Amino acid sequence: MTLIRTFTEGDEITGFYLLKKADLKQTNASPPKEYFDFVIADTSGEIPAKMWEVSSADKETYFPMMLVKVNGLVQMYREKPQLKIMRIRKATEEDGYSLTDFVRSAPIQPIDLVHIIKKTASSIQDGDIQSIVQFCIAKVEEKLMHYPAAKGMHHAYYAGLAYHICRMLELGEFVAKQRPFLNQDLIKAGIILHDIAKPEEMISELGVVTDYSLRGKLLGHISMAANWITEATVAMGMDTTSEKLVVLQHLVLSHHNLGEWGSPVQPQVPEAVALHYIDQLDAKLQAVEDALDTMPDNESWTAPIRVIENKSIYRVKRD
Repeated sequence: MTLIRTFTEGDEITGFYLLKKADLKQTNASPPKEYFDFVIADTSGEIPAKMWEVSSADKETYFPMMLVKVNGLVQMYREKPQLKIMRIRKATEEDGYSLTDFVRSAPIQPIDLVHIIKKTASSIQDGDIQSIVQFCIAKVEEKLMHYPAAKGMHHAYYAGLAYHICRMLELGEFVAKQRPFLNQDLIKAGIILHDIAKPEEMISELGVVTDYSLRGKLLGHISMAANWITEATVAMGMDTTSEKLVVLQHLVLSHHNLGEWGSPVQPQVPEAVALHYIDQLDAKLQAVEDALDTMPDNESWTAPIRVIENKSIYRVKRD
């Protein structure tokens, strides 16, 4: 099977791929003609694809999150590769492939990631904070096994959210050692809780976000997580006006830092400042790593990366 990462202009490709996106669109011609705007993917990356001749049967056949066998030509469009599809069909059981063969996933087993998160929660010394964190984990524990951290910004793959949390916990441990004035319980709690409601915000199948839920669109993961903290304190008979509760909510509500990024308040406790930058560091470095891992072998520059202000990254040659 030819990996998408190795596609080069002029290649004629035949193989099985995941149909990640399938939008029916119209050309600007008069009269307009319908065509499929696809995105196909495998474990090495994804590529846009166009199917210019679309029949009525095709419209009822091709939908996101199915396996397809494709024959097409790799072309360049606006300096980016895309696939012109010449033939396509749905994969069958006889072909011997599974969706999971084509889905990108975290490099660590999901069960191990969730174990790390739960073990870290158990290590929180403050009993009230530990109980709140464990309450919130329990709400999404099953979904943590496979949910991505985002639709496309960073860690946008199977078990990406749990991987993001675990990598942040590693960074948080280092930062707390370097800056002993930080409260380690709050650092751990903030990291685990900051995106804990993502699985309720997004609709995902095999690590691919297909849409946002109603609560995701109207509330968002930040406000939902803050509400879960209150829900936990009520369920456990704790004081809902306590400083601990307010600080935990502040960590969640401020972790994006700016209003235009989704935070209703800015970080105003030391651990909130640390949480924001730990989150940013892991998200941005992971986006860069993913771009480098999925870029074609014969390219030196990545595509523009949204989380670093749409800058491209140069791959430094190694001896």
